[in-house]
Amino acid sequence: MVKNSIIGIIGVPQDLGASRRGVDMGPSAIRIAGLKKKIETLGYNVVDFGNIACHDIDTDIPEKEKGEKNLRFLTQIVDMSYNLKATVEKVVHNNFFPLILGGDHSINIGTMAGMKALHNGKTGIIWIDAHGDFNTHETTPSGNIHGMPFAVITGRGHPDLLKIGPSPTVIEENAVLIAARDIDKEEAKLLKQSKVTVFTMREIDEYGMAEIARKAIKIATKDTSHLHVSFDIDAVDPSIAPGTGTAVDGGITYREAHLLMELIHESSKLSSLEMVEVNPTLDVRNKTAKLAVELIGSALGEKIIP
Repeated sequence: MVKNSIIGIIGVPQDLGASRRGVDMGPSAIRIAGLKKKIETLGYNVVDFGNIACHDIDTDIPEKEKGEKNLRFLTQIVDMSYNLKATVEKVVHNNFFPLILGGDHSINIGTMAGMKALHNGKTGIIWIDAHGDFNTHETTPSGNIHGMPFAVITGRGHPDLLKIGPSPTVIEENAVLIAARDIDKEEAKLLKQSKVTVFTMREIDEYGMAEIARKAIKIATKDTSHLHVSFDIDAVDPSIAPGTGTAVDGGITYREAHLLMELIHESSKLSSLEMVEVNPTLDVRNKTAKLAVELIGSALGEKIIP
């Protein structure tokens, strides 16, 4: 079992952090793919807290706020982050295991802010992603905030984003990136200057997922009280997970993804989980959302032979 036997689901239907629309429907797609039933079959109780309020680009954002260059929709994403922070605090305070469904990856800023309030920042993180998400407003080539959250939670970025936690909201020495294969030039410099451990697809190819996963778990949990896993579905190869907005060829396989989550569960350290960037408008018969449900199942203890 994970640290708490009651799973608290929080949906975050936001797509403002990304360039492509549709990821705001990710939480609904994951629920429709049978999330609650999957979790209950593993022996957990489930409380779904519904979706938090997020801004809609079509209805409540003034035209003048849509053209920001280096921090697109900063005001709205900050607002969402505080909403999510409060909801995560509520879930953790009630001793539930937080399961957060995105939405684009910028939601992690609010997730980790909520964790810090009750975990005193003693949190390690495994960030599973094709991208580094380690840009700041000074390095970003796109201005999309979903490319910045990993930097923000380690204490780098715009002051309005940093003060939400306040950041840092994780221990940098206990932060691990797995499955990276598309890193921006300036972002790579920031990662090299940091104390974040990065396992690219090269390391996974060379050493195998089992060894990389065990190393990552050891690093992320050393002298920490909690382990958060943030899984961007684009870490998986797009042949298996087509429903995502920033797909990059050469990702982890179906079994590598499951093995990683199975080993995380077996560590008995997992305290919270986030699944992001599922975009049903780009999916094929909800294939990617179904994969997301399966991976959540593995993280919560589902086995081939129970």
